[in-house]
Amino acid sequence: MTAGIVGLGLIGGSMAKAYHAAQWRVLAWNRSESVLGFAEMTGDVDGALTEDTIGECDLLLLAVYPLACIDYLRKMAPHIAKSAMVIDCGGTKRVVCNACFPLAEQYGFTFVGGHPMAGTHNSGFKYARANLFQGAPMVLVPPRFDDIALLQRAKDLLEPACFGSFSVTTAEKHDEMIAFTSQLAHVVSNAYIKSPTAGSHKGFSAGSYKDLTRVAWLNPQMWAELFLENRDNLTNELDILIENLRQYRDAMLQEDRGTLVRLLDEGRQRKQEVDG
Repeated sequence: MTAGIVGLGLIGGSMAKAYHAAQWRVLAWNRSESVLGFAEMTGDVDGALTEDTIGECDLLLLAVYPLACIDYLRKMAPHIAKSAMVIDCGGTKRVVCNACFPLAEQYGFTFVGGHPMAGTHNSGFKYARANLFQGAPMVLVPPRFDDIALLQRAKDLLEPACFGSFSVTTAEKHDEMIAFTSQLAHVVSNAYIKSPTAGSHKGFSAGSYKDLTRVAWLNPQMWAELFLENRDNLTNELDILIENLRQYRDAMLQEDRGTLVRLLDEGRQRKQEVDG
């Protein structure tokens, strides 16, 4: 079996290592040829993914930014085998799926939207590891929801990554959910660390500080693209958060202990309800 990996950053590099460890042949493309050369030198990649070799792939994993993913597939679609499955690994789904489902139909291969729910604050091939996805959730956005064989085929082809669970949804629902579970957390963390007080945190910070600031260390170019592509859902979540924060602020300014206790208890109960 042959896997083609487009992009050898943290996600694509980890996919390359996982498939290599599973005895697949791994072909790869990366914008920086030096990274591709290093991946070949380490043995995680067997060769370059080109117009001449892409037709040999049983599975093509697109691990680049969403717009770059679309551009790449538009260029390479005529060379992809009709028997191949293409899965992207991007953080938003509407933009990619709206462009790539028609391309797949036009050229005869299968495209499934994907989002591996794993990663670290580090980026680049040097941080990639074969077990990055082990036990992690994987979200799939198929072109059809009544094709059980297609979903099983996707799961079988993704087996080397060792995902712990699969969720199947629409591109619209994915982007709505990810605005809350991922994108909002990155905005809040990135804004929180800008406090002038942050420079003096040493000796005064523990777990809560580390938890809240972990994802402030992000890739600005990638996250800006994801935020803008999903700006309708993300700004809605930001509006809700801002209104909730205003209520806490008003209660403190008014020295309204009863309201503040109620707000805090509501948050505690909500956490219990959604997480158990």
